[in-house]
Amino acid sequence: MPKMKTNRSAAKRFKRTGSGKIKRHKAYHSHILTKKSQKRKRNLRKSDLISSADKKRMNVLLPY
Repeated sequence: MPKMKTNRSAAKRFKRTGSGKIKRHKAYHSHILTKKSQKRKRNLRKSDLISSADKKRMNVLLPY
């Protein structure tokens, strides 16, 4: 069986941690920032983990 291919668009958006979890960046931090509070914008800078519901799909996109 041939090797599985990594989905390149997903590889640019997500990173796997040392323990195998998948990190993602939060949405809503690219534009229309004037109406958002400093606290909200500061919290959007932090990374987050993908939800448990998306784990199976992400393992197909990022096999390695």
